[in-house]
Amino acid sequence: MTIRFYNYVLSGNCYKFRLLASLLAVEYESVAVDFHPGVEHRSEKYLRLNPAGTLPILQADGRVFTETQAMLVWLASKHDKSGAWWPEKNSDAIVQVMQWLGFAARLSATVGELRLHSMLNKDIDAAAAKAGAIKALRELEAHLVQQQIRGEQWLGANSPTVADIACFPYTALSPDAGIEHDAFPAIRQWLYAVRSLDGFVTMPGIHELHEQRDEQSPAAETKTS
Repeated sequence: MTIRFYNYVLSGNCYKFRLLASLLAVEYESVAVDFHPGVEHRSEKYLRLNPAGTLPILQADGRVFTETQAMLVWLASKHDKSGAWWPEKNSDAIVQVMQWLGFAARLSATVGELRLHSMLNKDIDAAAAKAGAIKALRELEAHLVQQQIRGEQWLGANSPTVADIACFPYTALSPDAGIEHDAFPAIRQWLYAVRSLDGFVTMPGIHELHEQRDEQSPAAETKTS
């Protein structure tokens, strides 16, 4: 079965799929799309695949997927034999995962849009986007603090799920949008945990674990707290 993924290397949403595919060791055909400056995703060819004119686009199982969170669920449900990444047999966990998949869309609409404004000069209400981004990151920080109190480090379950992958990219990329992580120690530890997963891959703006500053590691957090 051929899995064809239409991809832009600088897109946080595209990176979600690439990251989970790597963690699950799933092979796929990657088709590079000239998002900027070519705006190829708005060409007639790609609008036939996705009339919304957005990336990424996934062709698999004889179908076309155009929503990133759905692509993650498809990957996990089809290719994760453990059932941990999409814990559909655990009703409590799946409700939490669904909540954080929805939250990931908020990150895209705030941090993601602000990042496009900062990097590609996209015309948006930057002040509103920044306020929304900071609000979302504060909510994420508060949840992760509560998870740490309970002895947990992941968003929706006691192991990483598609929720963590959905929320990771734009949280990690918020410095591109002018929002640093200094005020979010729990987020920094969670980002470290995701980077520590076997099969983790990078994208521009998101570095390998060994390239992080030492003080971002959980051990360093303990020493400085």
